[in-house]
Amino acid sequence: MKKVLLYIAIISTFLSAGEIADQYGAAAEKIIQAALENEAGFERLAELCDTFGPRFTGSQNLEDAIDWILKKMEEDGLSNVHGEKVKVPRWVRGNESLELLTPHKKEMHILGLGGSVGTPKKGIRGDVFVVSSFDNLEANADKAKGKIVLFNVPFTSYRETVQYRRSGAIAASNAGALASLIRSVGPYSMNTPHTGNMSYEDGVRKIPHAAITLEDASMFQRIQDRGGKIIVKLKMDAHYIPDGWSRNVVAELRGSEFPDEVIVMGGHIDSWDVGQGAMDDGGGCLAAWEALRIIKKLGLQPKRTIRVVLWTNEENGIRGGNAYRDAHRDELADHILAIESDAGVFSPQGFGFTGSDAARTIVKEIAKLLEPIGSNVIGESGGGADIGPIMREGVPGMGLNVDRSKYFWYHHTNADAIDKLDQDEFNRCVATMAIMAYVVADMDERLPR
Repeated sequence: MKKVLLYIAIISTFLSAGEIADQYGAAAEKIIQAALENEAGFERLAELCDTFGPRFTGSQNLEDAIDWILKKMEEDGLSNVHGEKVKVPRWVRGNESLELLTPHKKEMHILGLGGSVGTPKKGIRGDVFVVSSFDNLEANADKAKGKIVLFNVPFTSYRETVQYRRSGAIAASNAGALASLIRSVGPYSMNTPHTGNMSYEDGVRKIPHAAITLEDASMFQRIQDRGGKIIVKLKMDAHYIPDGWSRNVVAELRGSEFPDEVIVMGGHIDSWDVGQGAMDDGGGCLAAWEALRIIKKLGLQPKRTIRVVLWTNEENGIRGGNAYRDAHRDELADHILAIESDAGVFSPQGFGFTGSDAARTIVKEIAKLLEPIGSNVIGESGGGADIGPIMREGVPGMGLNVDRSKYFWYHHTNADAIDKLDQDEFNRCVATMAIMAYVVADMDERLPR
C-alpha cells in the first residue's frame, strides 16, 4: 500500500503540460492506482501456472489453459471472446539422458533442443570434442569427425549466442560429428539447462542436438584443455508427430466511435515444455488481459477497439502470429498499433517503437503519462515475434521493455516459475500497457503511419 500511495503522490509532479497530459492525466492516474492496488491479475497468473504447468504447443496443458482463459474472459464481460484455430507443429521430447562415462561416471542434466531428431534406441556413445566457435570447429574439422561436438560459447547477448542453438547441428554435421551439444544460452546457471528451438538445413544430415549446463560445459573444456579424454552416452527419443490444432485467444473492448479501428496487444500463451512459462510468456499474456480488464472496470470507453490476442505457437513456429495476419489481412489497414509483451514482466522501462516519425512524436507524448511509474522511455525500435507478421504489412509496432538483467537466467528452463516474479513489477507492466493502449485508442485522430 505504501508503494501505491507513493506513486499516486508524485503523479501531479511528473505530468507535463500539453494536450495529451491535460486530456488523459486523470485517466492515467486512475489506471495507475487501480493497477497498483490490484491483486487479481497476479493471482490469475499464479493460478494459470500452478494449474496447467508448461503449455507446450500440441499439449493438452495448452488447450486446457486456453479453455480456462476463454471462460474467465467471458466472466470478465469482455466482448468478442473466442478462439481462432491455428494448425501447429507437434514436437515430442520423449525421454532423454546424457551419461558421462569417462573420466568419471555422472548423470548429466540436459534438455534436447526443439525440433531435434532423436538418437538410435541404444543411444550414441562417443568422444566429446569441445569448440569455442563455428570458426574454431571449421579449423579443427578433422578432430570433430566421428565425435560429439560441444559448442562451449559463453553468453554475450542473446542475439549473438543463440546462433549456436539454432545452427550448431548443421555446422557439427558438416564436420562429420555424430551429435552436437551446446553450452546453454544464458549467463547464469544453477545446474539448469536451457531449451529452445533449433533448425536443420536441406541436404545436411540431421544429427541430435541438445543443451547442457554451464557448469558441465566448463568442466568439459577444462578436461580437454588438460589433454583428458571425455566419453559420453547420449539418448534422445525426440520426434515429430502429425500437426494438430491450437487456438489464438481473442477478447475485446469495443470502440465507441471507430470500432473497426483496432489497437491489438498481447503475448504468446504457449511456452516450452519445462518450467511454468510464468515469465515467458504467461506474464505478458496476463498483463495485457489485466490491462484490458482494468480499463473496462474503470468505465473508460475508448473510441477505438482494444483487442487482446494471446498468440499460440510462438516458441517453435510463429504459426499463431502468421495465422492472425492471414485471418485479419483485410482489416490490417485499420490496425492502428500492435503492442507485444514477451520480455518478462519485470520492472517496466517503456516501449521500443517502430513506426513513422509523426507517430513517434505522439507516442513520446503519451509516454510522459508513464513517468510516475518509471516506464516512460521510448526506444528506437520495437515489436515482437508474434506481431512481426502484421508489422511487415505496415502496422506500427511496440514491444514492452523491462529490466532484463535476470531474464536469461530463467529463459527456457525449469526455473521459469511464478516465484521469480514480483507483483508490484507485474502491476506496473499492466499499468504501462493499459495507458498506452487506452490513449492511442481514444485520441481524436488515429496514430499516423
